[in-house]
Amino acid sequence: MKIALFGATGRVGRYVLNMALRDGHEVKALVRRADLEPHANLDMIVGNVRNEEDIRQTLEGADAVISAIGTDRTTTLSDATPLIVKAMEAEGIRRIITIGTAGILNSRLSPGLLRYQGGDSKRQLTFAAEEHEKAYKSLEQSELDWTIVCPTYLPDGEPKGYFRFEENYLPEDGKEITAGDTALFAYEQLDSDDFLKSRVGIAY
Repeated sequence: MKIALFGATGRVGRYVLNMALRDGHEVKALVRRADLEPHANLDMIVGNVRNEEDIRQTLEGADAVISAIGTDRTTTLSDATPLIVKAMEAEGIRRIITIGTAGILNSRLSPGLLRYQGGDSKRQLTFAAEEHEKAYKSLEQSELDWTIVCPTYLPDGEPKGYFRFEENYLPEDGKEITAGDTALFAYEQLDSDDFLKSRVGIAY
């Protein structure tokens, strides 16, 4: 499979990249600097995820897209996602898996609201959740086959190979999930149609 990867240098994206290369997939990764370890199946596109031409070049020939773009106190995620959607539609690519946050899952406490709005989350700062909600809306309004993987508290850590998951909600009493297992779950969605056009909460 040919995979276009955004956010390949981030905590989750690095695991996704390694898994894809390990399994023999061809990966095009849009990066700010060519500082990933060279690999025969890796094509690094040096550019900016806010640039339409850089995105188009990364998507060219891809079968599917994985986006692990973070927020990092910037609007990069909400700026880039509509551009990725537009370019995918132009290229005829339908499948995209993105990394979100548990804040944009449905609230159990306040039906009709998201977790970050309904008091489910203890986080006081909502900027990241708002950014992820904008990205979610861009995908929701598209014709793409999207899945947003929504981890709760995300410490660094290798994949353990197990997790709980629930469509549109965070599993009950879910407290954390490592970056490695978040990447593993997202990567596995390339071969699954279980969560098309939906968010999925994951936790241990």
